[in-house]
Amino acid sequence: MRLTPRVAASSAAVLVLCAVTAVGAAPATGAPERPAASPRAPEAADFSPLTIPPVASAQSVVLAPGVTRTSFVLGRAGADDVWTVHVNQPLAADGPYDRATAALGAKERADQVAGALRAKGFDPRVERVLIPAFADRPAGTLGWIVRIGRYADQSAATAALAQVRAAGFAGDTRYTAQDGTDADALQRVFVLRVDFKQFTGRLASDFGPTIDVHEKLPDLATAAGALAGINAQWFADKGSLGLYVKDGRLLSAATQGRSGVRITDGGRQLDVDTYTTRITVGAGGSIREVDGINRIPGEIWNCGGVGGDLPTQHPQHDLKCTDESEIVRFTPEWSAPPTGAGAEVVLDRNDRVTAVHRTRGAKPPAGGSTLQAIGESADWLLAHARTGARLRIIQRVLDGSGYAVPLTSDTTIVQVGPTLIRDGRIAVNAVADGIIRQGDDQTFTYNWVVRGNPRTMLGVDAQGRLLMVVVDGRRAGWSAGLGVAGAAKLMKSLGAQEALNLDGGGSSVMVTAGSGIINRPSDATGTRYLGNVLLLHAGAAAR
Repeated sequence: MRLTPRVAASSAAVLVLCAVTAVGAAPATGAPERPAASPRAPEAADFSPLTIPPVASAQSVVLAPGVTRTSFVLGRAGADDVWTVHVNQPLAADGPYDRATAALGAKERADQVAGALRAKGFDPRVERVLIPAFADRPAGTLGWIVRIGRYADQSAATAALAQVRAAGFAGDTRYTAQDGTDADALQRVFVLRVDFKQFTGRLASDFGPTIDVHEKLPDLATAAGALAGINAQWFADKGSLGLYVKDGRLLSAATQGRSGVRITDGGRQLDVDTYTTRITVGAGGSIREVDGINRIPGEIWNCGGVGGDLPTQHPQHDLKCTDESEIVRFTPEWSAPPTGAGAEVVLDRNDRVTAVHRTRGAKPPAGGSTLQAIGESADWLLAHARTGARLRIIQRVLDGSGYAVPLTSDTTIVQVGPTLIRDGRIAVNAVADGIIRQGDDQTFTYNWVVRGNPRTMLGVDAQGRLLMVVVDGRRAGWSAGLGVAGAAKLMKSLGAQEALNLDGGGSSVMVTAGSGIINRPSDATGTRYLGNVLLLHAGAAAR
């Protein structure tokens, strides 16, 4: 939704802000039936609020009039922060222990594994994992975990893990401060705050030379002459995952119904909402759904597609669904479309067919596009596309209320998620956004939602100031990282009235023109190559 500055920041947010201060797409036409709006719910009360940092912990630098970069520390390392051996559980009662993959399971399964460990001479403990309440899911027990030992350092835990594996079990080592349940765990927080009453520049999205050729954030920021930047959207198989609109051009189709942010007027308007796309191609009297834009046909990362995807059309983060019959559009922003069997048509800027192929892989012409098809959709395309004929391609982006979103030249949409704050209240749409895994195996939910991870977040406060936030994680003794509930509480404590989660983990990174990389990315190999980013430009945005 579009923020209207009407809700006063909480006293907690005021304290934090004091510390911060101290130191081409076709036009959208029509809309389908109105989808259900994202549910709102009272704030989850399962975990205590995050501790507000004292003024002395904040270190601030003014990057430009109206732009402040601040870093501060939350929480502290505690005596209970130890390394432990985390033993995996089989998905079936008779499953082999040495190839078990589930991080948690039902109490009966956890007790079974613990009993087998005791029979081998180990002293395991079984612990319950709680999941906090979200806007569309109540709090409760997510599952049970099995652990062995408490060690002062990782090397001792690794040695113990070797013994567990030698005895015929699978697992890994975990640092308990990263379990996501300690509101006072040590965290390093980095905030870019942009006051557009003083800042005359703009926020814009950018990517490498093409969508399928990724670049690191420091390189993109330097090439664009940007003042600062953060990572943005998920990516896999060279493409963006979910809806991506840049400067009004639709470059990736939506994961239907997932969260996203619409950026207009150079970042002065930020609309947090859920988004869908409806894309069709018509030839003669026949109309066919276009399943995606700039991605590999048949492979739908994060699911949430259209037209019979398996195993589900509901969003499921980090899960790849499949569809043996698809049409995918490629634009010139993708340099090397995939090759293979199927069908393909090449279109000029007016969507007129210039070539029909029985294999796939042609490069889209400047100003034009290609349509790749596989399976039964390939048969349809070959039967209906004729050289010289004009196809009717309609592209629509719809918001969470089912209304068409105008794709003006100053519109950028990045679909990420989940939502964290709506109307000044914590409102995480965990189920609708697909971060709660379907089925019995809740390993992903535990690792991604409950446990602490590096996080990148975007929001806006009651004064209309932009908040670009990165929290380090997965670094014992430096920063534990946040669970999704903790990320929402942090954004609320910073005064956000609207906020959502961006890509995180090893992708979380913040740079400034004067200092380069500000945080400590978690990947051992350093900063990742990214699909796209958000950059602050002191003047007109590059590209």
